[in-house]
Amino acid sequence: MRALSRAFPDDHPGGRDLRRGASRGGRVVAALAAAGLLAAGVAVASPAPASAEPGAVVISQVYGGGGNSGAPYTNDYVELFNRGTATISLDGWSLQYTSATGTGQFGSQKQDLSGSLAPGGYHLVQLSAGSTPSGALPSADTTGTLSLSATAGKVALVRSAAGLACNGGSSPCAPEQAAQIADLVGYGTANYFEGTAAAPGLSNSTAAVRAGGGCADTDDNAADFAAGTPAPRNAATPPAPCGAVSPSPSASPSASPSPSASPTPSPSPTPTGDPCEVPANRQIAEVQGGGDTSPLAGQTVRAEGVVTGDFQAANQLSGFYFQDPTPDADPATSDGLFAFARATLKDVKIGDRVLVTGRVTEFNGLTELSPVTAVDVCGTGTITPKAYDLPRADGAAFEPYENVLVTFPEPLTVTDHYNLGRYGEVTVSAGGRLFQPTDRPGVDPALDARRSLLIDDGSSTENPAAIPYTTPRAVRLGDTAVGVTGVLTYGFGDYLLEPTEQITFLPANPRLPAPSPVGGNVRVASLNTLNWFTTLGSRGANTAEEQQRQLKKIVATLKGLNADVVGLMEVENNGQTALNALVDALNAEVGAGTYAALTHPFPGTDAIHVAAIYKPAKLSLVGQTRSSTDPVFRRPPLIQTFRRAGGGQPFTLLVNHFKSKGCDEEADGGDTDQGDGQSCYNAERVRQAKAVLGLIDSMDLPNPLVIGDLNAYGEEDPIHTLETGGLTSLSKRFVPAAQRYSYLFDGLSGELDHAMAGKQLVKRVSGATIWHVNADEPRILDYNLEYNPPSLYRPDAFRSSDHDPLLIGLNLPGGKG
Repeated sequence: MRALSRAFPDDHPGGRDLRRGASRGGRVVAALAAAGLLAAGVAVASPAPASAEPGAVVISQVYGGGGNSGAPYTNDYVELFNRGTATISLDGWSLQYTSATGTGQFGSQKQDLSGSLAPGGYHLVQLSAGSTPSGALPSADTTGTLSLSATAGKVALVRSAAGLACNGGSSPCAPEQAAQIADLVGYGTANYFEGTAAAPGLSNSTAAVRAGGGCADTDDNAADFAAGTPAPRNAATPPAPCGAVSPSPSASPSASPSPSASPTPSPSPTPTGDPCEVPANRQIAEVQGGGDTSPLAGQTVRAEGVVTGDFQAANQLSGFYFQDPTPDADPATSDGLFAFARATLKDVKIGDRVLVTGRVTEFNGLTELSPVTAVDVCGTGTITPKAYDLPRADGAAFEPYENVLVTFPEPLTVTDHYNLGRYGEVTVSAGGRLFQPTDRPGVDPALDARRSLLIDDGSSTENPAAIPYTTPRAVRLGDTAVGVTGVLTYGFGDYLLEPTEQITFLPANPRLPAPSPVGGNVRVASLNTLNWFTTLGSRGANTAEEQQRQLKKIVATLKGLNADVVGLMEVENNGQTALNALVDALNAEVGAGTYAALTHPFPGTDAIHVAAIYKPAKLSLVGQTRSSTDPVFRRPPLIQTFRRAGGGQPFTLLVNHFKSKGCDEEADGGDTDQGDGQSCYNAERVRQAKAVLGLIDSMDLPNPLVIGDLNAYGEEDPIHTLETGGLTSLSKRFVPAAQRYSYLFDGLSGELDHAMAGKQLVKRVSGATIWHVNADEPRILDYNLEYNPPSLYRPDAFRSSDHDPLLIGLNLPGGKG
């Protein structure tokens, strides 16, 4: 599997790329829905953003009975209306039609449009004539030949002159097709429509008439349209901007709703004059209520506040946050709201005092106004951020601060950056980074959850070209920020902060260009290579370029370690091919013949195997390279005894890679997740640990040194088994607790990679260290070409893998050098 998507496949359950994917995709789906781009019952597999601002130009009337018996007009028509605040060009747009339930596609009947629509302006599209002449339409702004059904059909206003090769029913519209639809009206028995139901069925004497003179738009055809007397309006009709009284058309529409429709109440038109004179009818605290959901959900309200966060840009959240400057006295109710309204409806800025009209909606747990039908800027105001100290008190929730401007005065430490490149997210925590609860004593998961905060970048773009917090260097775990300020919001199971002020992370965890000194006369290292494969497109690199990028990073790591022997994990199991390629590249950098590769006598059948390389000038082999055929090992260990060149005390290296923590259908009995934090296959890893101890005894291995990715944290059963069997964790003995970690998963640091020595060898250990070149670094720095900005790649050791390497120093008597 690729490094980008593996998400710890060999060590933990995967799927982390999707942790916030639902949030991003969901917001885009919501944008399409608010734009009228999604219909009830229509599945969207991969939402695409609209190419123009949704909701400004709408279809305000549809009439298909022209020229039939009893029809008031000879021609069918469609009326368009600009309910926005800016003039919209129709050049390059089209009107497209297909039957209610047939197989014909929108593009089969298409009328190109041109011209422009001023705010509150109408545009009349005259269509085909029937066989029975009757009244003439007002002067048409566009004349076409589309023939509409008098009773049921589907009309799409499309931001393109290209015909759509879909009909929304038998031929579903793909996201990129739906994204071209500015407005959609399905009427009668139509199987594609906005919202919960189609507009009512029509007749020769009725048209589908949008409420509010065209202003009503709740993204529900059944709610927005009624069957009424046809009353076409054109460019000569006096403009009727939304918020002002609509002009009387040539004939007043009859608003007799369909019996099956349950219209959502729309705000009453504002009397002619200053919209700011129309007061709020609800306080924000009333909209929020004292619980997780609004007591006013589904109702249209008008609320007042001061803008605290402006995220209206097309690549952001498509809206803004506003907060009541005169909050109520109830600490359980939030005083902030999110308005899902882009700048084309009304461009706002922080500090604007606004009156916002919209429907109260719970969007995946966030109380917001969506859709918004009016935004009126009525002056300016000031909101002082509320100071919030982490950790939250036991039992305290963020809910009373939802959509509220807050500031965190204490230092916050970066503890996760897995989604920095994908979604612009980092997780920070008060009181230092977070650790796996099974890695060390004293970890309180409940407290850690209360001292954590997810920070988003306010962007709706996945894998953006410009990634935050990457200058002058990419943010590392352990870096800190003080005075973090933004709006606290919620989405898809997480409270998160949308910053309103620039966050500067201080480099509290500087990079070390080389491992800390370990002393001794023999250096031993352990490194998980993160799938070093020479076979392209399998588990490692996809292309030759990626492979060279990966190789340079691994070589840089090995050069920095400068070990006399290195145990390697996740090397492709293809004989000596992958291993020799690595040795050749390394020797090209450090000198021909510096390193040699051991040959694994029984590498197993897994796609990866363990391996080892050593310096023949420093170490001599004692006996043959051995392994085990015990089926308990899915990746059999590599066993080799060494002594210093020229003789002296031997030591035996046992390179291991225990079974992963990932749960799958093969796990049964004691290998299923026991709920103790050790995940799946813990029992198998214990059996593997016992088998390693058995090999040490049965082979009478002198001075054993067990190294490798054991897929177990420091206080888990496999490690305890090895310790009980007489081995000592060198990292626990020599590495300070704050630095004792080699892997990051779900924002929690811990040690999966271990070095454990026998009783006599421990006396010869001069030091041990973990070189933090990988776990602290964001994955956007790795060798992958997908998504990672080219400017961030360096042929150095940093993010050469996802595991940190270990280095051990030994003082062995005898030998030379």
